[in-house]
Amino acid sequence: MKILWIKAGGLVPPDTGGKIRSYNILRELASQHSVTFFSFYAAHDNDSHPALKSMFDHVVCVPLTLPPSKSLSEARDYCIRLLSPQPYGITKYCRPEVRRTLHTLLKQETYDVILCDFMAAAGVIPWDWPTPKVLFTHNVEAAIWQRHCEVATNPIWKAISWWEWRKMEVAERRYLRLADRVLAVSETDRDTFASFIKSGKLSVVPTGVDVDYFQPTSVEEIPNSLVFTGSMDWLPNEDAIFYFVDAILPLIKQQCPDLSLEVVGRNPSRKLQALAQTEKSIRLTGWVEDIRPFVARGSVCVVPLRIGGGTRLKIFEAMAMGKAVISTSVGAEGLAVRSGENILLADTPGDFAESVISVLRDPKRRHHLGTTARTLVQENYSWRTVAEGFARTLQDLITRATPPATRG
Repeated sequence: MKILWIKAGGLVPPDTGGKIRSYNILRELASQHSVTFFSFYAAHDNDSHPALKSMFDHVVCVPLTLPPSKSLSEARDYCIRLLSPQPYGITKYCRPEVRRTLHTLLKQETYDVILCDFMAAAGVIPWDWPTPKVLFTHNVEAAIWQRHCEVATNPIWKAISWWEWRKMEVAERRYLRLADRVLAVSETDRDTFASFIKSGKLSVVPTGVDVDYFQPTSVEEIPNSLVFTGSMDWLPNEDAIFYFVDAILPLIKQQCPDLSLEVVGRNPSRKLQALAQTEKSIRLTGWVEDIRPFVARGSVCVVPLRIGGGTRLKIFEAMAMGKAVISTSVGAEGLAVRSGENILLADTPGDFAESVISVLRDPKRRHHLGTTARTLVQENYSWRTVAEGFARTLQDLITRATPPATRG
């Protein structure tokens, strides 16, 4: 196959869930097929995207001058685009220079399939182009904004979340209908999309994990220690930590006063840093090159998410390392896990705290949860297995789009 893969926001370093998923699937596809990688993202120093030329047949990068995240200039940029019918997550990246560069590429090269990675790139895709087009969704984006709106307490943020939710809902439905095939990362997401597009054009690509990279270790666990991993500049992760500290942590500390929580992830906000100053049980690492030592020494991995969509790679990474995981249903949404067998799910502060306490006090139960979790992902969710199914789906679309005479 000759694949044109289009992604907003860049691919490397693979330090967020979406980048990790795309990077590993792309790496496997590129070993068997011809891949052109086209990406547009905020210009930055030490850009490592040019090094991807060793992985792909062709790499086209369009660095953009974008305002820094959570800055006053980004707020101004948002206000300028406030009345656009498109959500800000699309308009911030889909600039005229990107469309021009992509159009030039399509006039020069012919591809078997065009893949739009994430909804953020959908605004530059020429949906009337004759090549079969696939939309790879990592989340139900509108649902994320809806959940932001539901849990927001700041009236301004609540209003922004509502406005983005409504615009994303319209955009998401439009682009999913324009695509020839839609890839969802879970049965849950697929069922949501099936309410407004034909189920026959929907396929599920499960989340994977590098089971060779993430393995159980002999590192000794720190007693009564919890670990949370994730990009802390992603709002659902930040909300999860505030929720945990406000509602769950006090209940646990009644039984385990020496409890500690290590939050491993890039760019914690000033608000989160201030929290860590007052709540001494919390330690923020910021960006780390390798999360495995932190996961290994934690007694339990916690995922107290209230907001989210798609699937959480952090859960499969912890499971691959043989760690006990306690999550909300939202946190584990879309993953083929079973509470009490290879994970514990708890959706109220009291239930979450009780689950944490019980697992901390029972090493045998922790070990059993971790062992069954490792078995689950090792047998079913390696990236190679996921990529093979991904390739079959693309090939099926190409075959269906090709006239019989041409196939012969």
